[in-house]
Amino acid sequence: MKTILHKADTRGLADHGWLNSHHTFSFANYHNPERMHFGVLRVLNDDQVAPGQGFGTHPHENMEIISIPLEGDLEHKDSMGSNTVIKEGDIQVMSAGTGIYHSEYNKNQDREVKFLQIWVFPNKKGVEPRYDQISLDKMSLHNNLVQVLSPDPEDEGVWIHQNAWFHLGRLSNGFETSYELKDPKNGLYVFVIEGDVSIGDVHLNQRDGLGILESGVLDIKAESNAYLLLMEIPLTN
Repeated sequence: MKTILHKADTRGLADHGWLNSHHTFSFANYHNPERMHFGVLRVLNDDQVAPGQGFGTHPHENMEIISIPLEGDLEHKDSMGSNTVIKEGDIQVMSAGTGIYHSEYNKNQDREVKFLQIWVFPNKKGVEPRYDQISLDKMSLHNNLVQVLSPDPEDEGVWIHQNAWFHLGRLSNGFETSYELKDPKNGLYVFVIEGDVSIGDVHLNQRDGLGILESGVLDIKAESNAYLLLMEIPLTN
Protein backbone atom coordinates (compact mmCIF):
# COMPACT_ATOMS: atom_id res chain seq x y z
CA MET A 1 0.00 0.00 0.00
CA LYS A 2 1.32 3.41 -1.00
CA THR A 3 -0.01 6.45 0.82
CA ILE A 4 0.04 10.24 0.57
CA LEU A 5 -0.65 11.94 3.91
CA HIS A 6 -2.16 15.42 4.11
CA LYS A 7 -2.28 16.59 7.72
CA ALA A 8 -5.03 19.05 8.59
CA ASP A 9 -2.63 21.88 9.45
CA THR A 10 -0.83 21.65 6.09
CA ARG A 11 -3.90 22.61 4.05
CA GLY A 12 -4.21 25.95 2.33
CA LEU A 13 -6.25 28.56 4.19
CA ALA A 14 -8.40 31.36 2.80
CA ASP A 15 -9.94 33.71 5.37
CA HIS A 16 -12.23 36.22 3.69
CA GLY A 17 -14.04 37.25 6.85
CA TRP A 18 -17.39 35.91 5.69
CA LEU A 19 -15.72 32.69 4.47
CA ASN A 20 -13.10 30.54 6.15
CA SER A 21 -11.99 27.78 3.81
CA HIS A 22 -9.32 25.10 4.11
CA HIS A 23 -8.11 23.69 0.79
CA THR A 24 -6.66 20.18 0.62
CA PHE A 25 -5.72 20.79 -3.01
CA SER A 26 -4.66 23.92 -4.91
CA PHE A 27 -7.60 26.29 -5.23
CA ALA A 28 -8.05 30.00 -5.95
CA ASN A 29 -5.10 31.85 -4.36
CA TYR A 30 -3.67 28.70 -2.77
CA HIS A 31 -1.25 27.06 -5.20
CA ASN A 32 0.88 24.08 -4.27
CA PRO A 33 2.38 22.20 -7.24
CA GLU A 34 2.57 19.04 -5.11
CA ARG A 35 -1.16 19.26 -4.35
CA MET A 36 -2.96 19.81 -7.60
CA HIS A 37 -5.28 16.80 -7.28
CA PHE A 38 -5.42 13.14 -6.31
CA GLY A 39 -6.43 11.22 -9.39
CA VAL A 40 -9.70 12.74 -10.61
CA LEU A 41 -10.35 14.30 -7.18
CA ARG A 42 -9.64 17.95 -7.97
CA VAL A 43 -11.04 19.95 -5.03
CA LEU A 44 -11.71 19.18 -1.37
CA ASN A 45 -12.67 22.40 0.40
CA ASP A 46 -13.69 22.55 4.05
CA ASP A 47 -15.87 25.68 4.17
CA GLN A 48 -17.35 27.76 7.00
CA VAL A 49 -19.69 30.57 5.90
CA ALA A 50 -20.77 33.38 8.22
CA PRO A 51 -24.46 33.97 9.01
CA GLY A 52 -26.40 35.33 6.04
CA GLN A 53 -23.34 35.29 3.77
CA GLY A 54 -22.43 33.17 0.78
CA PHE A 55 -21.20 32.68 -2.76
CA GLY A 56 -22.93 34.88 -5.35
CA THR A 57 -24.00 33.52 -8.71
CA HIS A 58 -21.01 32.08 -10.58
CA PRO A 59 -20.42 29.61 -13.43
CA HIS A 60 -19.06 26.07 -13.69
CA GLU A 61 -18.63 23.66 -16.58
CA ASN A 62 -17.42 20.08 -17.12
CA MET A 63 -17.08 19.25 -13.44
CA GLU A 64 -18.92 16.99 -11.01
CA ILE A 65 -19.56 19.03 -7.84
CA ILE A 66 -20.60 17.39 -4.57
CA SER A 67 -21.58 19.24 -1.41
CA ILE A 68 -21.83 17.57 1.99
CA PRO A 69 -23.25 19.83 4.74
CA LEU A 70 -21.79 19.28 8.21
CA GLU A 71 -23.66 21.92 10.21
CA GLY A 72 -26.33 24.54 9.52
CA ASP A 73 -28.41 25.18 6.39
CA LEU A 74 -27.07 25.99 2.92
CA GLU A 75 -29.42 27.56 0.37
CA HIS A 76 -28.77 26.66 -3.27
CA LYS A 77 -30.12 28.31 -6.43
CA ASP A 78 -29.07 27.56 -10.01
CA SER A 79 -29.78 28.33 -13.65
CA MET A 80 -31.74 25.06 -14.03
CA GLY A 81 -34.39 26.42 -11.67
CA SER A 82 -33.33 24.49 -8.57
CA ASN A 83 -34.00 26.34 -5.31
CA THR A 84 -33.31 24.13 -2.32
CA VAL A 85 -31.84 24.05 1.18
CA ILE A 86 -29.41 21.33 2.18
CA LYS A 87 -28.44 20.50 5.75
CA GLU A 88 -26.51 17.89 7.74
CA GLY A 89 -27.47 14.46 6.48
CA ASP A 90 -27.99 15.61 2.90
CA ILE A 91 -25.78 14.97 -0.13
CA GLN A 92 -25.97 17.33 -3.10
CA VAL A 93 -24.56 16.78 -6.58
CA MET A 94 -24.35 18.92 -9.72
CA SER A 95 -23.07 17.82 -13.11
CA ALA A 96 -21.96 21.14 -14.56
CA GLY A 97 -21.51 19.72 -18.06
CA THR A 98 -22.06 22.28 -20.82
CA GLY A 99 -22.40 25.04 -18.23
CA ILE A 100 -24.33 26.06 -15.15
CA TYR A 101 -24.66 29.10 -12.89
CA HIS A 102 -25.39 28.75 -9.19
CA SER A 103 -25.23 30.48 -5.83
CA GLU A 104 -24.85 29.16 -2.29
CA TYR A 105 -25.79 31.11 0.84
CA ASN A 106 -26.01 30.50 4.55
CA LYS A 107 -29.76 30.53 5.05
CA ASN A 108 -29.47 31.42 8.75
CA GLN A 109 -28.72 34.83 10.26
CA ASP A 110 -27.65 33.47 13.66
CA ARG A 111 -25.13 30.68 12.99
CA GLU A 112 -22.48 29.48 10.58
CA VAL A 113 -22.95 26.87 7.94
CA LYS A 114 -20.18 24.31 7.47
CA PHE A 115 -19.87 22.02 4.47
CA LEU A 116 -17.45 20.09 2.30
CA GLN A 117 -17.29 21.08 -1.35
CA ILE A 118 -15.77 18.43 -3.59
CA TRP A 119 -14.98 18.61 -7.31
CA VAL A 120 -14.35 15.52 -9.43
CA PHE A 121 -13.20 15.58 -13.06
CA PRO A 122 -15.90 13.87 -15.18
CA ASN A 123 -15.29 11.04 -17.62
CA LYS A 124 -17.62 12.72 -20.13
CA LYS A 125 -17.53 16.34 -21.23
CA GLY A 126 -20.38 18.38 -22.59
CA VAL A 127 -23.15 16.48 -20.79
CA GLU A 128 -26.50 18.08 -20.04
CA PRO A 129 -26.28 19.84 -16.65
CA ARG A 130 -28.27 18.26 -13.84
CA TYR A 131 -28.92 18.60 -10.12
CA ASP A 132 -29.85 16.07 -7.45
CA GLN A 133 -29.83 15.68 -3.68
CA ILE A 134 -30.69 12.99 -1.17
CA SER A 135 -31.23 12.81 2.59
CA LEU A 136 -29.52 10.03 4.54
CA ASP A 137 -30.89 8.00 7.41
CA LYS A 138 -28.39 9.18 10.03
CA MET A 139 -28.82 6.01 12.08
CA SER A 140 -27.66 3.94 9.11
CA LEU A 141 -24.19 5.51 9.41
CA HIS A 142 -23.58 4.06 12.88
CA ASN A 143 -20.67 1.60 12.65
CA ASN A 144 -21.32 1.28 8.94
CA LEU A 145 -19.86 2.62 5.70
CA VAL A 146 -22.87 3.81 3.72
CA GLN A 147 -22.59 4.36 -0.02
CA VAL A 148 -23.68 7.91 -0.84
CA LEU A 149 -22.39 8.22 -4.44
CA SER A 150 -21.67 5.92 -7.37
CA PRO A 151 -21.45 5.91 -11.19
CA ASP A 152 -24.85 4.18 -11.48
CA PRO A 153 -28.14 6.13 -11.39
CA GLU A 154 -29.89 2.95 -10.19
CA ASP A 155 -27.47 2.36 -7.32
CA GLU A 156 -27.54 3.68 -3.77
CA GLY A 157 -26.94 7.43 -3.28
CA VAL A 158 -26.46 10.14 -5.88
CA TRP A 159 -24.51 9.48 -9.08
CA ILE A 160 -21.89 11.26 -11.16
CA HIS A 161 -20.22 10.91 -14.55
CA GLN A 162 -17.18 9.11 -13.18
CA ASN A 163 -16.18 5.63 -12.02
CA ALA A 164 -16.29 6.73 -8.37
CA TRP A 165 -17.90 5.63 -5.12
CA PHE A 166 -18.20 7.67 -1.93
CA HIS A 167 -19.01 6.25 1.51
CA LEU A 168 -19.76 7.93 4.84
CA GLY A 169 -19.61 6.31 8.26
CA ARG A 170 -19.82 7.19 11.94
CA LEU A 171 -17.68 4.71 13.85
CA SER A 172 -17.62 4.16 17.60
CA ASN A 173 -14.32 4.18 19.49
CA GLY A 174 -12.61 0.83 18.92
CA PHE A 175 -14.84 -0.28 16.07
CA GLU A 176 -13.03 -2.06 13.25
CA THR A 177 -14.13 -2.51 9.66
CA SER A 178 -12.66 -2.80 6.17
CA TYR A 179 -13.20 -1.37 2.72
CA GLU A 180 -12.64 -3.22 -0.54
CA LEU A 181 -12.18 -1.24 -3.73
CA LYS A 182 -15.03 -1.58 -6.22
CA ASP A 183 -12.50 -1.23 -9.04
CA PRO A 184 -8.95 -2.49 -8.32
CA LYS A 185 -7.52 0.15 -10.67
CA ASN A 186 -8.90 2.94 -8.50
CA GLY A 187 -7.34 4.77 -5.58
CA LEU A 188 -8.96 5.85 -2.32
CA TYR A 189 -8.92 9.18 -0.51
CA VAL A 190 -9.94 9.08 3.16
CA PHE A 191 -10.97 12.31 4.89
CA VAL A 192 -11.52 12.32 8.65
CA ILE A 193 -14.38 14.71 9.35
CA GLU A 194 -14.32 14.08 13.10
CA GLY A 195 -12.27 11.97 15.51
CA ASP A 196 -9.28 9.72 15.05
CA VAL A 197 -8.79 6.57 12.99
CA SER A 198 -6.07 4.25 11.80
CA ILE A 199 -5.85 2.97 8.24
CA GLY A 200 -3.50 0.02 8.44
CA ASP A 201 -0.55 1.45 10.38
CA VAL A 202 -1.29 5.11 9.47
CA HIS A 203 -2.88 7.21 12.21
CA LEU A 204 -5.22 10.03 11.19
CA ASN A 205 -6.79 12.83 13.22
CA GLN A 206 -9.65 15.22 12.61
CA ARG A 207 -9.54 16.84 9.15
CA ASP A 208 -6.53 14.77 8.04
CA GLY A 209 -6.61 13.28 4.55
CA LEU A 210 -4.92 10.16 3.23
CA GLY A 211 -4.52 9.18 -0.41
CA ILE A 212 -4.09 5.43 -0.89
CA LEU A 213 -2.74 3.65 -3.95
CA GLU A 214 -2.20 -0.01 -4.79
CA SER A 215 -4.43 -1.55 -2.16
CA GLY A 216 -7.49 -3.73 -2.67
CA VAL A 217 -8.74 -4.08 0.92
CA LEU A 218 -8.17 -1.53 3.69
CA ASP A 219 -8.40 -2.16 7.41
CA ILE A 220 -9.99 0.73 9.33
CA LYS A 221 -10.13 1.19 13.09
CA ALA A 222 -11.72 4.04 15.01
CA GLU A 223 -9.39 5.31 17.74
CA SER A 224 -12.15 7.59 19.07
CA ASN A 225 -15.70 8.22 17.94
CA ALA A 226 -15.10 9.15 14.32
CA TYR A 227 -16.88 10.43 11.22
CA LEU A 228 -15.28 9.40 7.91
CA LEU A 229 -15.62 10.13 4.22
CA LEU A 230 -14.14 7.57 1.82
CA MET A 231 -13.78 8.59 -1.81
CA GLU A 232 -12.85 5.85 -4.27
CA ILE A 233 -11.84 7.45 -7.55
CA PRO A 234 -9.87 6.70 -10.72
CA LEU A 235 -6.22 7.67 -10.52
CA THR A 236 -6.30 8.82 -14.16
CA ASN A 237 -9.15 10.22 -16.19
